Amino acid sequence: MFDTVLVANRGEIAVRVIRTLRSLGVRSVAVFSDADADARHVREADTAVRIGPAPAAESYLSVERLLRAAARTGAQAVHPGYGFLAENAGFARACEEAGLVFIGPSADAIALMGDKIRAKETVQAAGVPVVPGGRDPELAEAARALGAPVLLKPSAGGGGKGMRLVRDMTVLEEEIAAARREARASFGDDTLLVERWVDRPRHIEIQVLADGHGNVVHLGERECSLQRRHQKIIEEAPSVLLDEETRAAMGEAAVQAARSCGYRGAGTVEFIVPGGDPSRYYFMEMNTRLQVEHPVTELVTGLDLVEWQLRVAAGEPLGFAQEDLRLTGHAVEARICAEDPARGFLPSGGTVLLLGEPQGDGVRTDSGLTEGTEVGSLYDPMLSKVIAYGADRETALRKLRSALAETVTLGVQTNAGFLRRLLAHPAVAAGELDTGLVERVVDDLVSTDVPEEVYEAAAAVRLERLQPRTEGWTDPFSVPSGWRLGGTPKPPAFHLRAQDPVTYSPRGTHTVSGDRVTVTLDGVRHTFHRAGDWIGRDGDAWQVRDHDPVAASLNRAAHAGADSLTAPMPGTVTVVKVAVGDEVTAGQSLLVVEAMKMEHVISAPHAGTVAELDVTPGTTVAMDQVLAVIAPKEAAE
Repeated sequence: MFDTVLVANRGEIAVRVIRTLRSLGVRSVAVFSDADADARHVREADTAVRIGPAPAAESYLSVERLLRAAARTGAQAVHPGYGFLAENAGFARACEEAGLVFIGPSADAIALMGDKIRAKETVQAAGVPVVPGGRDPELAEAARALGAPVLLKPSAGGGGKGMRLVRDMTVLEEEIAAARREARASFGDDTLLVERWVDRPRHIEIQVLADGHGNVVHLGERECSLQRRHQKIIEEAPSVLLDEETRAAMGEAAVQAARSCGYRGAGTVEFIVPGGDPSRYYFMEMNTRLQVEHPVTELVTGLDLVEWQLRVAAGEPLGFAQEDLRLTGHAVEARICAEDPARGFLPSGGTVLLLGEPQGDGVRTDSGLTEGTEVGSLYDPMLSKVIAYGADRETALRKLRSALAETVTLGVQTNAGFLRRLLAHPAVAAGELDTGLVERVVDDLVSTDVPEEVYEAAAAVRLERLQPRTEGWTDPFSVPSGWRLGGTPKPPAFHLRAQDPVTYSPRGTHTVSGDRVTVTLDGVRHTFHRAGDWIGRDGDAWQVRDHDPVAASLNRAAHAGADSLTAPMPGTVTVVKVAVGDEVTAGQSLLVVEAMKMEHVISAPHAGTVAELDVTPGTTVAMDQVLAVIAPKEAAE
């Protein structure tokens, strides 16, 4: 076994790898950018090395700086985690050339399986069924030959980045251009492939483990069909869809896929499966790394996958055969992401003011957060994962819903409350899943309305702040009692804003103590967490800010007859297509804001003239920051 391992990643996966290193008595080395100088993975490692400025290209993606950090700290091996360079054949080869063990498959296996086109051809030759499709340079022709709907995918990528579902062939060229742009930004390679889209498919993947002695086993499947924008959000093991015969057949197909590329280490073979006929499964791709959702497999098999990655990389054989493995119980995982469901799941950001992460009694949280963590727009939006285990699926789901209700991340908007409601949806409870389910039911699970008790709690916090703090005599006129000369006492009114501005006078009873606030309205008691302007409960959170109606009125007057376009999320302006004075049409694309690897196009709300333009490419913007002002055509005239 190694003495020292460098973890070439950040966030929750770095913390997760460090935990296993510690349990094995292996010294851990963390790396960090300037943005992560005080991050949790830095604090928990035995040694940490600064590798550059905040942009990933100058830090976490810099092979030279990572290798230099390994050399400076005496690391013998590098664990890439997932994301960044985890599936980069060049990085794996560079580690080998530097005398470091890359904890993962060989560079050749990464290159082969990282090229989705070659991967399909290789596994097909090994007898694994694949989805019909086509590739560059005849991509458009292949797509039209398949007929709508088709799925565009980056050949070099994974994780749903750059994928585009095309149901209308009249916009095919536009979608291909957008997919190429996203693929180039995410992976440095804009090569695409196209596949026939299977309506209402299920996404099922098989975990494999292979050593350097010719042994390959599978550890059962994970059901990953609950997705948004081709990104997994809930995963579970095992899948309720598969019977033992199909599970064994898919497992054997995964093993053959791994053997076909000479695989070594932990990897995942992903299949698309028609829900109506699970015996018709098709290979999609192989992820040559540890998966985000690996904890559910760990819980039902009792194996530490990171430990086995390390042991295999150190040259040890697998200590078990296929017949020794059993799946026991059920596990479900939810990904907590920095995004705002009420704003169309746009990326969010901020400082973690109050943190609560459940652990124990069949619940596990893998996280990279601490109170004070600054969540920016530079890196992936996933913050943590909450995983629950039970003797059966119903128990695991119930425990996970409860754990999500206990999850607190005030200061940064997350999807925890949305995930809790999703897990309670009848179709999810019944196991009737497919990759389009979330999009079909999302409107039923997201509300932009702010419950009255939230405003009541926010008002209670403000009342508590107004209470006099001095001992002895108190000026009665300084107490917010609502007392009025010659009239009935009236509670104070607060100008607040969570969504739309409101003027709210508290009418219930309240208790504010530490980070909790309890209010009773109409005989119903509500308890919230609170920190700063944030109020939260059951995984949901609201930032209730003070609202100045006078300032808002002056701002409207200053921009009378014009529409201000504001940033829908904190991020970076990557494209500016107009200049001040340009005439624009309704719906015309004006700017592109990117955050956490997501692009958002800012379009003209109406025909008119660009009256103001406050940003240029590369400008970092905050949420709701004014980007441009469009004067309507009539006003301009």
